[in-house]
This record gives sequence, C-alpha cells and structure tokens, in this order.
Amino acid sequence: MAISRRHILGLAGALSIGALVAGLPGTAAAWEPTKPIDFIIMAGKGGGADKMARLMQAIVESEKMASKPLVPVNKSGGSGAEALIAAKGANDPDHTIMVTLNSFFTTPLRQPKLGIDIMTFAPVGRMAEDTFLLWVHKDSGIKTFEEFLAKAKADGNKWVMGGTGKAQEDELLTEFLNNNFGLSIKYVPYKGGGTVAKQLAGKHINSSVNNPSEALGFYESGDVVPLVSFTAERLPLFPDVPTLKEKGKDFSYGMQRAVVGAPGMSADAEKYFQDLFAKVYNSAKWQKYRKDKSLFGDLMAGDALKAYWQEQRERHRKMLTEMGAIK
Repeated sequence: MAISRRHILGLAGALSIGALVAGLPGTAAAWEPTKPIDFIIMAGKGGGADKMARLMQAIVESEKMASKPLVPVNKSGGSGAEALIAAKGANDPDHTIMVTLNSFFTTPLRQPKLGIDIMTFAPVGRMAEDTFLLWVHKDSGIKTFEEFLAKAKADGNKWVMGGTGKAQEDELLTEFLNNNFGLSIKYVPYKGGGTVAKQLAGKHINSSVNNPSEALGFYESGDVVPLVSFTAERLPLFPDVPTLKEKGKDFSYGMQRAVVGAPGMSADAEKYFQDLFAKVYNSAKWQKYRKDKSLFGDLMAGDALKAYWQEQRERHRKMLTEMGAIK
C-alpha cells in the first residue's frame, strides 16, 4: 500500500514531539534498582538491629514496595568496622544500604585508621531511637536499682555486665554506672544483643543493658527483671520501671536505628531509598513494632539526619574521651 507524503510528514512530526516531550524535565523515568540490594546489618544475628532489619525486609517484600529484594547480611566484626568497610568499598553504591546503630559514631572515632567519614554516607532514614534498660536475672533476688547498687558495689569487679561490642553503647552505659555510682563492674563484650540476652538468661553474666526488643522474650517468661531505664520518661511497656533521672542522675541515652546508603550513592538512588523507607516507616507493621518494642523518635532523613549525626558524633566523642577510649 502506498504511503502518502502527508502521512510521512505527520509521522515524523509525531516522533519529533515525542522526542521533545521525553527530553523535558521531570519526564524521565525515576531511578529503580536493577538487581538485588545489599542490605548490610552492622551487628550480629538476634540483636535489635538484626531484628529491625529483617522486619523492614519483610515489610518491603510483603507489601511489594520495591522492584528488587533486600538481601540482609550480618557484618558485626570489629564493633561494626567490618560493616563500615564493606559499605565504603561497595562496588555498586546505588545497590548498597546499611542498618546502623551507635557504633556508626563510636567505631570511626575509636579506629581512625579505618578512614571512615560518616558524613559521606547517604542519609536515607532514621527509623527510630531504641531504648535501654538495666536487667538482672530473677534468681539474683534483686528487685530494685538500690539493691543492684549495693550488690554490685559489694562484688566489685566480680560483678559482670555483658554487652554488645567494645566501647559501644553497652560499655558506655556500664562506664556511666561505674563513674557515677562508685562501682567497678567488669564489662564483657559479645557480638550481638541476642547473645547477651541469652547469657543473662543462662546466668553466665550478672546484668545487661539490653534493648527491650532483645530481652523481651526472657522478660515475658519471667527470667529477667528490669530495674531502671535510661530514658527521659518511663516507658509505656514498663510503667513500673523508674528512670535513671528518678534515681538522681539526669541522664538519658538512646540508640539510632537508621538506614544509610553507601558512600558514592547517586542522588537519584538516595531519593529512591528515602521514599522507600518512608513507606516502611508509615506502614502499620512498623508502627506496631515501634509501640511493642518501646521505640521512639520520628522519621528523619536528608539534611536533618546529617545534622543529627554531627550532634551524636560529638556527644560520643566526649563520652569516649571521658572513659579513656580515645584521647
């Protein structure tokens, strides 16, 4: 069939208009992952960070929020140094994200030779701040913070506090107790909060400062007892547990539960992951988890999250200096 000149000119015009529209700002297809996403967990299995990461993975998968799966991998070595190195050296920053805790601040300060600058990571989203409580085994017979102080002081360095990592959150809290209450508790590090909870339940250590999510199962079974919380106000999940402020020390301490992108992540990928984890944050399952595990803090991303990192890094620099971990 012959094609008229008018038909050819019309077709050419349509193609030209299509090409013009495709080139207009805002018409390009938004960035999406083209392969599975490496989801590094900066802690061992069974701890709060691990549980949070795997819940977020499950939410993304069950609600079909992403075109490609998140693939969790635990890297707890060197108090999170292994995870930081892996993220910094990622072959594909646009497909590499990481769940962080406060070792995101402390480990680079303690190990400057790692060459880690936390401000080079992409600020995807702080999903919550986790809380800490002081726990003892029920068989210790200790039911109040005052009884804990008396027993720990009498036992000296024979009293053992188990915690996650070295010069991280749990040891910082242990040193706070030692320095402010005249104690000499011995601190023993483990690879993850889940392991610490099991050590206390098995009576291999005398106390812990686990997050609620890590100790909740043993609390519900009656094996462990919370004595005091390191929070500004009493936790709804533990309304009968006093705060440290009620015991005379105006001190609170929380742990970031955040997702970051690998250094070098493109702006388009960063935007994609910020939007993705905003959806996770607003999901019914995540909000229920926050309530059930006594998490607090609103979603924070972008410049606001980077400002938070700077503030927390300086706070931890001061705490590590006071405990003699850095100069």
